[in-house]
Amino acid sequence: MSPRSASVNEEMRRRSRQRLLEATVELVAERGFDATTLGDIADRAGAARGLISYYFPGKRQLLQSAVHRLMHLTLAEALDRSPRPTGPRAGEELLARAIDAVLGLARDRPTLMRAHMAGLLQQEGFIQCVEQQRLAAVLRETMARYGSPDPDTDYTLLRALLMGAVVAQLLPGAPMATGRLRKELFARYGLPWEFGVPPGEEPSGGTPRPVAAPQR
Repeated sequence: MSPRSASVNEEMRRRSRQRLLEATVELVAERGFDATTLGDIADRAGAARGLISYYFPGKRQLLQSAVHRLMHLTLAEALDRSPRPTGPRAGEELLARAIDAVLGLARDRPTLMRAHMAGLLQQEGFIQCVEQQRLAAVLRETMARYGSPDPDTDYTLLRALLMGAVVAQLLPGAPMATGRLRKELFARYGLPWEFGVPPGEEPSGGTPRPVAAPQR
């Protein structure tokens, strides 16, 4: 049997890493961070325990990469939802979709997102990884499409505002309603309430756009 090519080996590594990230999201969402072991994750992914150490220095870093991947995929799906926004207000619709996608993750996966936010406050802090870079690229492009004159700066502010909104949704004992947080974020960016996916509505892929652009 001839040895596998470099491209085949690379694809196998990519798939193994992806399975570990997916298993982490599933298990932490089901059990919480502390109750999920690296062995559990390896078993769910169908991988050897040692493979996790090959890719990630620890469980916190693995979780952060896994959630950043989930956020990137969730945002990409929301932004690409059909029909794609067109016309002069397409950037506003895309930003509305991005905000709703992140607020929706906190609402629908509270255990997972609470563990993720807690991890960001640990000593290791914010981990730079390929998943985080992909998420950053999506947010930056969204701000550029929105019309930001400085997407590099404005996307980091958007990221901070979204992180704050997620924490506010998940704060034990004093959570804020998703609708209230959405209202504040939409007002900041001059987005009509009917853009994106308003609370209680199914994603339609787009919303009617008023003829006149909002004043900002």
